[in-house]
Amino acid sequence: MSADSVRSGQRSPRRRSRGDRPVIVVDDVRRTYQVTEDLAVHALDGVSLTIARGELVAIMGSSGSGKSTLMNMLGCLDMPTSGRYLLDGVDTRDMDEDEQSDLRNRKIGFVFQAFNLVPTLTGRENVTLPLDIAGRKPDEEWLQQIVQTLGIEHRMDHRPSELSGGEQQRVAAARALVGRPEIIFADEPTGNLDSKSGRELLGFMRSAVSDLQQTIVMVTHDPNAAAYADRVVFLADGHVVDSMDDPTAERIIDSMKSLGD
Repeated sequence: MSADSVRSGQRSPRRRSRGDRPVIVVDDVRRTYQVTEDLAVHALDGVSLTIARGELVAIMGSSGSGKSTLMNMLGCLDMPTSGRYLLDGVDTRDMDEDEQSDLRNRKIGFVFQAFNLVPTLTGRENVTLPLDIAGRKPDEEWLQQIVQTLGIEHRMDHRPSELSGGEQQRVAAARALVGRPEIIFADEPTGNLDSKSGRELLGFMRSAVSDLQQTIVMVTHDPNAAAYADRVVFLADGHVVDSMDDPTAERIIDSMKSLGD
C-alpha cells in the first residue's frame, strides 16, 4: 500500500477476495421495535446479505431505510428480532451483553463520522486505546505501517485539538485498524471532512481492502464515496432493493433516481 497514493487520494485497484468463507452472513433478518402496544416499526424486514473477506461494501438508502439499524446489528450493538447473523462464522443469536462485547473487541473496528477521540489523550494514545482497555500490547511494526501510510506519524504526540479534521479522522482510522479486526464498520466516515481529506481517507480505506485484505462496510449518502466500494447495497423500507458491483458515481446516482421513482 503506497502512502503517496493514499495522501493524493489515488485509488488502489479493486481486487476482491474470492473463495474464502464469508466474513458476514445475514439470513432473513428482521428488527422490530414495539413503539406502543398497537404499533410496531419494522426497521429491518427480511434482510439477507453476504459479504466476502477483503471486500469494501457501501450501504446506501434514504432516511428511515434501515441502514443505521443494519449497521448497528452488524456491529453487534443491537441484535435481530429474528433471523440469523454470522460474523466470521460465529452465530450471534442469543449472545449476552458480555459475549457481544467480547466479540466486538476481538473482531470489529469502528470509524465514526464524529471521530470520537479522547481530547486529553495524544494521537498515539487514542490509536492504542482499544488495545489498552483490552490489556493487549500493540504490534509496533504494524502500528508504524498504519500511521506512516496515513501520513500521521509526525502527529502522534499531538492531542486532537491540535489536529485538523482530516488528521483526526485518520487517527480514528488507525485506531480501528491497529487491533487487526476481521471487519471495520465506517459510519459516514467522510461526513465531517473537506473534499481533499475525504478523498485521502477513502483512498486509504480502498488500499486497506485491496492491499491488506481488510473487510470494510461503509454507510454513506455520498455517491462519490460509495464509488470507492466493490459493491453498493441499496436499502429501502427495511429491505435490500438493489445491489451494484464495481459502482461509479454516475451509475449510483442513476440507481438512486430510479429507486426514488
